[in-house]
Amino acid sequence: MDLSAINPVLLVASLMVAATPILLAAIGELVVEKAGVLNLGVEGMMITGAICGFAVAVETGSPLLGFVGAAAGGAALSLLFVALTQYALANQVASGLSLTLFGLGLSALIGQGYVGKKPPPSARLDIPVLSDLPVLGRILFSHDIMVYAGLALVAGVWALLRFTRAGLILRAVGENHDAAHALGYKVRRIRILAILFGGACAGMGGAYISLLRVPQWVDGMTAGTGWIALALVVFASWKPWRVLLGAYLFGGVTVLQLNLQAAGLAIPVEYLSMSPYLITILVLVIMSSHRSGAPASLGRTFHASQ
Repeated sequence: MDLSAINPVLLVASLMVAATPILLAAIGELVVEKAGVLNLGVEGMMITGAICGFAVAVETGSPLLGFVGAAAGGAALSLLFVALTQYALANQVASGLSLTLFGLGLSALIGQGYVGKKPPPSARLDIPVLSDLPVLGRILFSHDIMVYAGLALVAGVWALLRFTRAGLILRAVGENHDAAHALGYKVRRIRILAILFGGACAGMGGAYISLLRVPQWVDGMTAGTGWIALALVVFASWKPWRVLLGAYLFGGVTVLQLNLQAAGLAIPVEYLSMSPYLITILVLVIMSSHRSGAPASLGRTFHASQ
C-alpha cells in the first residue's frame, strides 16, 4: 500500500465536493421537518432532480439552467406529496415511501434518452488572490458555485430559524400546529412552502451528482444519498450546523475510502465501500446521544376542523 499517493490537500478539497449533494438535500429536509412534516421521499426527489437537471443542461448547454430545472423538478414532485398529505390527509410515512418509488421509476423513464450523453462542463469559481493561496486556496476557494451555495443555504436556514419572525412561525407550526392555527397562522400554507423548499433542495442535490460529481446519467445514481440525508437531519438534532458537520463527515469518509482503494489497501473493497455509511451512523449516534429538538408535531396530520 502506497499512502504517499494520497494528497491531503486534494483529499480535504474533495470532501467538500462529496458532501455537497447530501448537504443540499439534508438542509431542505430539515426545514420540512421543522414545519412538522416527515417526508421520506427525499431519495425520489433527488433522483428526479438529477435527471431533470441533466436533461435541461444537455438541451440548453447551461449547467446553471440545469440546476434551476432540477430545483423545479424536485419541487414539482414534492407537489404530489403535498396533495397526498396536506389535502388528502394521507399517512406521511406511506406517502413519502411511495414518492421515492415513483421518483425512481419516473427518472428511469425520462433518462432513457440520455444514457451515454455528457453534460456541459461546469467551471470552478476561482476567486482572485484567495485561490492562489498555498493550501487554503485549493481547499476553500477553488470550487464550483454549488459548493458555496450549499454553505450559504446552511447559514441562511440557521439565521432564518434563529433570528426571524418567519422562522419562529415555522417552528411554532412544527411544535404545535393546533396552537399555531388558533393564533391565526396558515398551517397548511406554511407546510406547503416548506415541502416545496425541501423538494427544490433535494432536486439540486441530485443534479449536483449527475452534472458535477459523476457527469453522466446513470439509472439510480443517487444510490441511497437521500436516505443518508434523512438520517443526518435526525441524528443532527434538527440543527443546521450539525447537519453541515455530518455531511462533511460522510463526504470525508467517502473520499478517504476511494483514496485507500487507489492506494492498494489490503481490505476487501466491499468493506471500504460500506465504511462511509457505518462510520457516519456511528459518529452521529454518539453526537446525538443526548439529542433533543424533534418538533413535537412531526409526522402528525393537521386538519383545520380539529
